[in-house]
Amino acid sequence: MTSLLQISDTHFGTEQPAVVAALEAHVRQHGADLLVLSGDITQRARGGQFAAAKAFVQRLQNYGIPSSLVIPGNHDLPLFNVLSRFLAPYDQYQAHFGEDLEPSFENDQLLVIGLNTTHPKRHKDGLVTHEQVEAVTQRLLKSDPRKLRIVVAHQPFGSLVLSDLDNLQHGALAALTRWADAGLDIVMGGHIHLPYVLPLRKQYPSLSREIWTVQAGTALSSRVRGSAPNSFNRLYLDSSAGKQVAVERWDYRGDGAHGQFVLGEHFELDWNTQR
Repeated sequence: MTSLLQISDTHFGTEQPAVVAALEAHVRQHGADLLVLSGDITQRARGGQFAAAKAFVQRLQNYGIPSSLVIPGNHDLPLFNVLSRFLAPYDQYQAHFGEDLEPSFENDQLLVIGLNTTHPKRHKDGLVTHEQVEAVTQRLLKSDPRKLRIVVAHQPFGSLVLSDLDNLQHGALAALTRWADAGLDIVMGGHIHLPYVLPLRKQYPSLSREIWTVQAGTALSSRVRGSAPNSFNRLYLDSSAGKQVAVERWDYRGDGAHGQFVLGEHFELDWNTQR
């Protein structure tokens, strides 16, 4: 069984030490095969914030997650330094997490494709370009259809509440249409600090097959949304009998300097019922 741990919107610079400690304790106990950090690593894209985030990811790897896939979010581009934003927007990200803004991960059971949907000309909105759509499509078509195939982008592709419709990726329908035809299973993201798991054909009924969206809340930041606590997701893939995927949401519970992550909700993803 392959396990994946998804965290998002860590917003280093606003991280809470007790929550950081609780997440590290969880990883020491449970481990995972792959860490996915789906953007907004920092609050203001400063070097010290990126350094703290890099050290945190390194600790998680040392505690029992051998591989990681990290993508930038809109907060990972300088906001107030206009020259840096437009002349070298990803300098600090690349100095700490590598040159590749769209990393991928693949093993015998899993293909995960990272997308950079940020741009210095856009303050927060995400956009999937035609070139990205085609590149992902070709990667999917060349992959083994027995593998679980995932795209990770910062901004969401599907919404749980009407107020988040404005936060969806620009170009979402065109991208999902092509990717459904090519066999995509899951899109993962963050951005809105609201965790949920949804089948996307309810929102996009023209899709040729089901694509599930797995959205993560904010893992560490004090910038929680409403009553949603700090949280992260765990995915478990059992490929022994076709694609069987379980998703768990783990929520932070605690007060003051002490707390822990506890299982909040469990989902079973199904691709067997197709039109």
